[in-house]
Amino acid sequence: MNRSTIWHPFTQHALEPAMKSIVSTEGAFLIDQDGNRILDAISSWWVITHGHRHPTIMEAIRAATDAYDQIIFAEFSHEPAEKLAEGLIDVVPAGLKHVFYSDSGSTSVEVALKMALGYFHNRGEPRDRIVVMEHGYHGDTIGTMSTGERGVFNAAYEPLLFGVDRLAFPETGREQRTLDMFETFCRAGGIAALLIEPLVLGAGGMKMYDAGVLAGLKAIAERHGSLLIADEVMTGWGRTGTMFACEQAGITPDILCTSKGLTGGALPLAATLCTGAIFDAHVSTDRRKTFFHSSSYTANPIACAAAVANLDIWRSEPVLERIENLMGLHRQNLERFAGDKRFANIRQAGTIVALDLVAPSGGYLAEVGPRMRQQFRERGLLIRPLGNVIYLMPPYCVTAEELGRAYDAIDEVASIVLGKV
Repeated sequence: MNRSTIWHPFTQHALEPAMKSIVSTEGAFLIDQDGNRILDAISSWWVITHGHRHPTIMEAIRAATDAYDQIIFAEFSHEPAEKLAEGLIDVVPAGLKHVFYSDSGSTSVEVALKMALGYFHNRGEPRDRIVVMEHGYHGDTIGTMSTGERGVFNAAYEPLLFGVDRLAFPETGREQRTLDMFETFCRAGGIAALLIEPLVLGAGGMKMYDAGVLAGLKAIAERHGSLLIADEVMTGWGRTGTMFACEQAGITPDILCTSKGLTGGALPLAATLCTGAIFDAHVSTDRRKTFFHSSSYTANPIACAAAVANLDIWRSEPVLERIENLMGLHRQNLERFAGDKRFANIRQAGTIVALDLVAPSGGYLAEVGPRMRQQFRERGLLIRPLGNVIYLMPPYCVTAEELGRAYDAIDEVASIVLGKV
């Protein structure tokens, strides 16, 4: 069979075998061309929340296609977008008043950065510095690469990237260092915004920190008139145990980015929400103060309809109960690894768990990563370690038995790759 002409993301085609096709999805599973049922233990890159092809969402998509395809959103609005915006304002932290649509997590953060800079520009205040946290990841567009961790991901594109100020990650016991660094940056002046993944840094290694740090950073930003942008693309929609991670810190960010679980994972859509002050700074009879951003598929009606259905599921089904149950199952399963010298830094934030395999070399390019991934696939599991970091982030519909299979595989695969069986 001829190899596909497709260029897959984050794939070294010189090393990877030809990819199998997925022919259908159901609940927590992907079904491949050979009929194998693969447990989607990472929610297909963190997007699937309630399970694949949730009937409420799929029905909403079918119904929307009877009335809509794409509509230019610079000239018109439509009911799915209006209903979704109202619903989003109801569920995000209080104080966010306006919704700007885009189509991916990366673009939602790009929008946020432009909102922040536009806010100060239109007010006539000379602020143009962005502060981020080391190990952060915000996407793969130029702006989001600039604000993410520098390394193998973006070394080839360094000439295109702009500079930012970086905070040290708030390691346990060293949280004050992070707060002091931000205070120093703010006192120096020119800080427009702090862009941060609240509570969990995803692609940077599922690094987790205390909600008190997030609250402290917000207080410093407020004291100095800087904005806080919460990148909740991964952490939103219940992943950390609450609808949005910011809730656990008791804060309202000035700008919040959401995507992934916004449609339950069914279709690409993103939203960037902001306070009234940020919107008002762009409202003027001077057309030069217009917010100059768009994409061709802004607020796609079918995607918006899927997101409205997702909100209906949160209102009508016991989603938080499922999340609580999943959190408990994780805690029970993680007990088997307590004191296990094969693993370090065993951690959990809501429905997300991670543990570091104690291997000779770590980091994203650690050779144990691809080896573990292959072993997991042979056992009917989709688990993609971040180098030596193994993590689970399954859909909320996963059963105790299914989740137990994942933990059994972690136990077995860890011994295999470490050469202990």
